[in-house]
Amino acid sequence: MSKGKVLLIGSNATRIEIQGGRTGATGQYLNETVVPAMAIIAAGYDVVLATPNGTKPHIDGASDSADHFGGDEAAYNAAKAFYANDPSMNTVHTLHDILEEGLDGYIGIFVPGGQAPVVDLMQDPDLGEILRHFHEQAKPTAFLCHGPMATVSAMPHAREFRSALIAGDLAKAAEWAKGWQYAGYKMTVFSNSEEKVVEDHILHAKLYFNMVDALETAGGNLITTTVDFEPNVIEDRELITGQNPRSDHPIAARFVAALDRSLAA
Repeated sequence: MSKGKVLLIGSNATRIEIQGGRTGATGQYLNETVVPAMAIIAAGYDVVLATPNGTKPHIDGASDSADHFGGDEAAYNAAKAFYANDPSMNTVHTLHDILEEGLDGYIGIFVPGGQAPVVDLMQDPDLGEILRHFHEQAKPTAFLCHGPMATVSAMPHAREFRSALIAGDLAKAAEWAKGWQYAGYKMTVFSNSEEKVVEDHILHAKLYFNMVDALETAGGNLITTTVDFEPNVIEDRELITGQNPRSDHPIAARFVAALDRSLAA
């Protein structure tokens, strides 16, 4: 018997804005999606996948490699097979449908990264409503890598906040961020120096804003590692955040522990 339902939120973005008025290829990271999902299921929970438009998330080609599984080809192949074939990854709901069906049956929520959530999830009003429910009910709420940017959707003026960031107006962004539910929380996100590695070697372009700067502008208490790509997970109240792709296993363990605690409470 299932111990409960966990909502896994995916992105539908395939392009991200880059400086110069252009866009670059993006998507969701394979390991960041599959490693926690498999851990959640192994712990006895059901995973329900939802995206803004109800289609399966696009996997960023930069993540489609055994490198993100410690060079373990068997683990990489198992992850690819899980994403391709497991029912939990192939029955996709819209965020709107999740809201219509009601949120009381979900005991936790997880949002993986890749840069894609920066495009759609951080300004999606349906996700904002979902996150406000999880925040108000203090249900375990986890975000990995760029995933913490999705917390912005809970703001009253998420779209305006994002537009101000793209315009480079941090003062205006701070104004739009007022009322953010996660202001004052300790959290982490993909660091500025890690982002530069991606910009230089994968994207070959500059983003309009850094994730750390954005969340600090919103009122978050950001904690990142001094060494790039070292695992880092920060837990504050119901919020659990992981910094980078290598935080996939640690955040999965912390999230499952939080789910188990919530059942025991």
